[in-house]
Amino acid sequence: MKDLFGKALLDYQNGNYTEDIITSTSISDDDVLPLPYLFRDFKDMPKLEQKALKLTKGSVLDVGCGSGVHSFYLQQKGFSVKAIDISNGAINVAKQRGVINAEIKDILDETQTFDTILLLMNGTGVFQELSQVSKYLSHLKSLLNPNGQILIDSSDIKYMYEDEDGGFWIDTNTSFYGELDYFLSYKGEEELPMKWLYLGFDTLKLACEAVGLNCELVIEGNHFDYLARLTPAQV
Repeated sequence: MKDLFGKALLDYQNGNYTEDIITSTSISDDDVLPLPYLFRDFKDMPKLEQKALKLTKGSVLDVGCGSGVHSFYLQQKGFSVKAIDISNGAINVAKQRGVINAEIKDILDETQTFDTILLLMNGTGVFQELSQVSKYLSHLKSLLNPNGQILIDSSDIKYMYEDEDGGFWIDTNTSFYGELDYFLSYKGEEELPMKWLYLGFDTLKLACEAVGLNCELVIEGNHFDYLARLTPAQV
């Protein structure tokens, strides 16, 4: 990983903002990801993120924290927050912005336990592939304190395969339709492609049930997106 995402965050943080990030996927064309959006305040966050932050309790793990917008907000509210990301630049920026406990770490390497685990901005993306979901969910479950919760958002992107007649052109001979190749470029340089996973709520719920997690639909967004709350199933 070249960490172009981290480089972009560092540029913005250090006053060198001249360009935005360009993203695309295996089923969508180039799209602009504005750097200021990655530094948004609570009032500018989507309602799903606002709801997740309002539901947060106790000690918090912010997975894929980026510039630390969620961590910093919660920290200001008095929460004990640990922010992790695999991007060195992102963690550098989060620390510069005042996030006290920020660490370069993959979620699968985390061993502490928490009352709330946040996976926001399509939190299921870190699972990468449908075949990996059970492994990630089982690990996340192991990081929960008694009465702990996982707050995660995603989208059912089936709509992206719909044709003008209302039918769907999903190739059933290929991998799960929510598995995408994700591409990012910044200042003319291209990042290595990465896997990114979108899960509809029903698919997430089934995966949760298989590993002993309850999956509750908290709120739906404006465009096939949703926030879910996962808690250990009572034995």
